[in-house]
Amino acid sequence: MAAFTVTLTAGTHLGPYKITTLLGEGGMGHVYRARDSRLHRDVAVKVLPQAFQTEAARERFQREARAASALNHPNICAVYDVGEAAGHPFLVMELLEGKTLRERISRSSLDGATILALAIQVADALDAAHSKGITHRDIKPANIFVTARGDTKVLRSEERRV
Repeated sequence: MAAFTVTLTAGTHLGPYKITTLLGEGGMGHVYRARDSRLHRDVAVKVLPQAFQTEAARERFQREARAASALNHPNICAVYDVGEAAGHPFLVMELLEGKTLRERISRSSLDGATILALAIQVADALDAAHSKGITHRDIKPANIFVTARGDTKVLRSEERRV
């Protein structure tokens, strides 16, 4: 993946989404907290890297976003919107409060009951995706979010319809 050459600043608009702060960055893009001016709620906006500037990559991204948005499950991060503004393809998702499972286990070990509860939630989310013909392809602790309430959310990755 190509590296980012631009970081969006607070106040930048991507369609109806006003960027407020950078939440994180990785190989698949930068994730920002933003305000949805239509629904008056905070959301997470993932802005994709320069590698998504080709037509084929954009079409693939659109297909994957449609597949992910078809999933409605309490343990799968909800996809609200997909778009492009000022040459930046982006994906809008529910804003989650908490930490990734990777962050949680790097700070302390988890007891058996917690591990089992999290594993059941992840398995249920994957079962829901598989029943719709969607395979995640990158399940790992960094793609599993644990909310402040202790619930898991499987984060979007390179989904594929089977």
